[in-house]
Amino acid sequence: MHKSHDSLTPILALSVFGLLVSIFGPDRGCRGEDWPQWMGINRDNVWRETGIIDSFPQAGAKVLWRQPVGGGYAGPAVSNGRVYVADFQPDQSVQYPEGQKRNSKGVERIVCLDEASGQILWKHVYPVNYSISYPAGPRCTPTVDDELVYTLGAQGNLYCLDAKNGSPKWSRNLPADYSTKPAIWGYAGHPLVIDDQLICIAGGVNSLVVALDKHSGQENWRSLSSSSQGYSPPMLINAAGTRQLLIFHPDGVSSLRPDDGAHYWTVDYQASNGSVIMSPIKSGNHLYAAGYTNKNLMIKLSEDEPGATMLWQDIPKAGISPVNVQPFLHDGTLYGFHQDGTCLGIEFKTGRRIWSSVAPLQSKRPLRTGTAFIVRQANRYWLFTENGDLVIANLTPEGYEELDRTHVLDPTDVAFGRKVVWAAPAFANRKIFLRNGRECICIDASRKPDAVKR
Repeated sequence: MHKSHDSLTPILALSVFGLLVSIFGPDRGCRGEDWPQWMGINRDNVWRETGIIDSFPQAGAKVLWRQPVGGGYAGPAVSNGRVYVADFQPDQSVQYPEGQKRNSKGVERIVCLDEASGQILWKHVYPVNYSISYPAGPRCTPTVDDELVYTLGAQGNLYCLDAKNGSPKWSRNLPADYSTKPAIWGYAGHPLVIDDQLICIAGGVNSLVVALDKHSGQENWRSLSSSSQGYSPPMLINAAGTRQLLIFHPDGVSSLRPDDGAHYWTVDYQASNGSVIMSPIKSGNHLYAAGYTNKNLMIKLSEDEPGATMLWQDIPKAGISPVNVQPFLHDGTLYGFHQDGTCLGIEFKTGRRIWSSVAPLQSKRPLRTGTAFIVRQANRYWLFTENGDLVIANLTPEGYEELDRTHVLDPTDVAFGRKVVWAAPAFANRKIFLRNGRECICIDASRKPDAVKR
């Protein structure tokens, strides 16, 4: 009996393994994280999956599906087998007077797609009349939190929807609720979930930032005033052993207590044209924030209690002054795109420029506001350029090294006399999700395992 039991053990093990595979799928146990919000699950632009291709197929990227969508700069979010995209559909029947901006009236939509097929599962639609510059569509990536998805439109229409079927749970119109108006380029500060609160950049007097109950939409607190609201999303850090909510706004960098909005500290900053877009970058007790035009600011955070002091500011020909995309910090070097479209490597603590390159955008000279989104995966980087190219590259203190490139989407929007695609990518389940103003696509980035030797 004992011998017979031993002989059945491998068979039993294989049967159990087969059952698990049939239930969960062959990749379920080693799947990476979803990408449920702007810059990923931790808002750090790190793609944590393994088994990813090292180069593109000779025929180009393998596109698994394409789904038509409308205009917008909002990147897709991926969660629980669904892809969420916010877009704008103009009212084609409206006749505009000569010289007036066209396609400013229509509907904003939140479209939920099946991750596997790209088919539309549901959509939520509401009317909108744009009063902003560059009225291509929404700017904010949807934020998925468990069974809820939060979306913020370019005119300040905030919705909480059921993530499975799109039914509205609650909504707010931030300009109406807080007696304000959208910034010139629209609402772009991606809302942030902290515990049971949804933190939003609203604008208005004493309501630059508001905390809403994420289940009901009721206001918990409001805080701060600024000359304008800017475009930088709220972010959460831990410094001096304390959780701090950071708000980078056109008049400064401020720290609040996330529970009730109480003010910890502010370091002054004067933005040009209200243009603050990046999230501050923290390393140790150093915090960097910057923006157009040639602005830079390094802050030292207090170690014993919440507080901060300015270390250096607006050093000529130093730091990165980003316009559209978030820089990336690794091992003391900051990589990113300056306002002139040049890719730079920066010594983080000093702001000293180590190298510069125009190669990522394949331009002969710097392109004003030139853009490529930067995401780290393993020991390399993935760039999605405004030209619609996917690039695999090394970014090191020694410089920029391109490993491979392929064209995946055509630019559909116009900026500074050239066509661009300015929507952040999403990386989930060994796939890459991208959109322009015409379609959302899914690319297979999985590396096929070597054949088993028999």
